Amino acid sequence: MILLQGNGIARTFGSDVLFENINFSLQDHSRMALVGRNGAGKSTLLKIIAGVEEASQGTISKIKELTMNYLAQDTGLRSERTIFAEMLTVFESLRQLEKQLRQMEEQMGELTGDDLSALMERYDALSERFRAQNGFTYEAEIRSVLNGFRFDQTMWEREISSLSGGQKTRLALAKMLLEKPQLLILDEPTNHLDIETLAWLENYLKNYDGSLLIVSHDRYFLDKVVNEVLELSRGELTRFSGNYSRYVELREQKLLLEMKNFEKQQKEIAKLEDYVARNLVRASTTKMAQSRRKKLEKMARLDAPTSDEKSAHVTFTPEKTSGNVVLTVTDAAVGYEDKMLAAPINIDERKGEALAIVGPNGIGKTTLIKSIVGQLPFLAGEAKLGANVTVGYYDQEQGRLTPSNTVLDELWNEHRLLNEVEIRNMLGAFLFSGDDVKKTVGMLSGGEKARLLLAKLAMDHDNFLVLDEPTNHLDIDSREVLENALIEFAGTILFVSHDRYFINRVATKVLEISAQGSQVFLGDYDYYLEKKEENAMEASSENEVKTIETVAQQDFSAQKEAQKLRRKVEREVASCETQLSEIEQKISDLIAEMHENPEDFVKLGALQAEIDELSAEKEDIEMALLLAMEELENLEG
Repeated sequence: MILLQGNGIARTFGSDVLFENINFSLQDHSRMALVGRNGAGKSTLLKIIAGVEEASQGTISKIKELTMNYLAQDTGLRSERTIFAEMLTVFESLRQLEKQLRQMEEQMGELTGDDLSALMERYDALSERFRAQNGFTYEAEIRSVLNGFRFDQTMWEREISSLSGGQKTRLALAKMLLEKPQLLILDEPTNHLDIETLAWLENYLKNYDGSLLIVSHDRYFLDKVVNEVLELSRGELTRFSGNYSRYVELREQKLLLEMKNFEKQQKEIAKLEDYVARNLVRASTTKMAQSRRKKLEKMARLDAPTSDEKSAHVTFTPEKTSGNVVLTVTDAAVGYEDKMLAAPINIDERKGEALAIVGPNGIGKTTLIKSIVGQLPFLAGEAKLGANVTVGYYDQEQGRLTPSNTVLDELWNEHRLLNEVEIRNMLGAFLFSGDDVKKTVGMLSGGEKARLLLAKLAMDHDNFLVLDEPTNHLDIDSREVLENALIEFAGTILFVSHDRYFINRVATKVLEISAQGSQVFLGDYDYYLEKKEENAMEASSENEVKTIETVAQQDFSAQKEAQKLRRKVEREVASCETQLSEIEQKISDLIAEMHENPEDFVKLGALQAEIDELSAEKEDIEMALLLAMEELENLEG
């Protein structure tokens, strides 16, 4: 079922066209990403869909009584209530129902006969309605979502007005998830989330019953959550089936096919033009030449499939080669005088390695970076650089930039021996051209400042790059350019990042820091996750062995029967999950087929009937899965 549809949507600002003739549809249970460069108009299109802004042209049509929530970038929740009290407002109708039930329970002790029977009948009906709306579990649901967003029980009575901007944004998203609208529109929902919270949110959204439309620069997140991608580029919208990685493949295939068709047509045009030029003036062939000229005139000429969206050209080239030992950190403790964050931390980084630092928010990753580059002292321990190591530091707070400088002076002041043309060429490689170089740094956007910092880093030619959240403020294209530059870099890299896709592409090792210290994993982010899971399973197995030893005197046959039942229920859960995955894929394929046949109403009707049948089957399996999971929880309890 189509929930919402856009027809001929355009947004203009005077004579400037941001986008036009945009057409799309959002199906029930859609999992859709909207991607494109900074400035392409993604947030504007989301606002038009959400009804926050008006389109310059076109219409948005939606089903009657569609429930829809929209989370804008960095929009915080405003309220004078406490955290838990605000979440309770989502379930106000249920709480009123609950209040009625309590009042009826009190009345039961005062009534007899027919009056009591009538009250009991009303009570049973109301209880069933309360149960069907999850009235017995809504507080548990609130607790689960708050814990998922890192609001533990110690914070539940805090007033929302006392929270930070990032906390208010997380809380706004938490409330939206509890409200469960049919369509959830999210603009950069992963901002302010640490990696563990991101993993929780991904899992939650994968199981979300409504539809999702998401703008995010977090490609790992998109890979986990979405199965459709809308690309907004050069004012046009193009749909691709699959997650983000699949979209990248399909886009490349599309460009290759367009180039092949373009080159084929160019050869045909050249051949026809040559024939016309050679034969038009000859009496014997003039008619054939005229025929070919008409064919040329009528031909719908293909544009060359080259983007007019420029990419930065980032290269990092070390001026000299470092020794094999680049960085040694020994038994370090990071934090501040009144609070230690993590210890002991040990690092042994060698030439050519790319070490990613991960850990929860607030554990001291940035503090560690600042201590290594000498901006903050260690509370204990020390860091030593190897022979011939020169450090290039990227500060996520962008403190290396001077707001009053022009873009040109920001580079030229540190490289006075270079002429203006050389400085402008470097800035041009980072997409600063023409009058852009005359802007003051204070006027730049976050993304522009990030590119300027990277340009400064590239000009220093250091052999050890220390980067603190280098992908913040960068759009996906700029992130990919930076990744490629770092992969090609001949030096050594130490970096902090929440971008798991970036870590996967760049890192050769992962260093996890915690309050208990540090641990090194010899691989990328996915390898780190895999080893963490293995370690957790080993620890669980050890605990299980200890538990078995403590209950060795219990009845053996009863234990075996319980294990047998548990395995049976686990198989049921796995079977249901597999069936759900298969059905969701079938529905996704049918939706894609509907998009490919928008005018064939007979076929659309048949496809919709199949989707409805699969959706009904999906609901049955979801109920079976829920029951099996509840049974498994009871067995584990």
